[in-house]
Amino acid sequence: MASEAGAFDFDEVAEGIRRKIVSRHPHVFGDVEVESADEVIGNWEEIKTAEKGRESLMDDVPAVMPGLARADKIQSRVAAVGFDWPDADPVFAKVGEELDELRSVADDRELATGELGDLLFAVVNLARHLDIDPNTALARANDKFAARFRIVERLAVARELRLRDLSLEELDALWEEAKAVAQ
Repeated sequence: MASEAGAFDFDEVAEGIRRKIVSRHPHVFGDVEVESADEVIGNWEEIKTAEKGRESLMDDVPAVMPGLARADKIQSRVAAVGFDWPDADPVFAKVGEELDELRSVADDRELATGELGDLLFAVVNLARHLDIDPNTALARANDKFAARFRIVERLAVARELRLRDLSLEELDALWEEAKAVAQ
């Protein structure tokens, strides 16, 4: 259809793809030497940044992306150029540090909002280091919680109890029963 409309044809598309592959893989088609896959990825990001006329690796990370996905994309971009921890250990420490900072300002909504954001960002970084998709992990946690709470509700109905009439301790006891049923 595009060819019939005079916009472009198959050969032009194929040539565009060929040029892009050659330009983004100078370690294969040029004289650039690399020592690791990480170096290849870093080169790739730098070449894409130049090709697209970006001033920053952040330029085309959509602000409207869901938060977890955007954090992952931002972190992957900067990791590709070497701005990253070598493994998960320091990220665990960073998550703990951010949790402590949040705890220290929890009574100030504005500061707590910022610190909670920092904590979530650090947790996404940990997920990336553990090679776990944070969206998938959160979806599983949501599903697990909902399934367990449904059991709590069924237990309450079976015992002719109204959830809103129960104390936190009584609700927690039902929760522990639900956890034992739905690991």
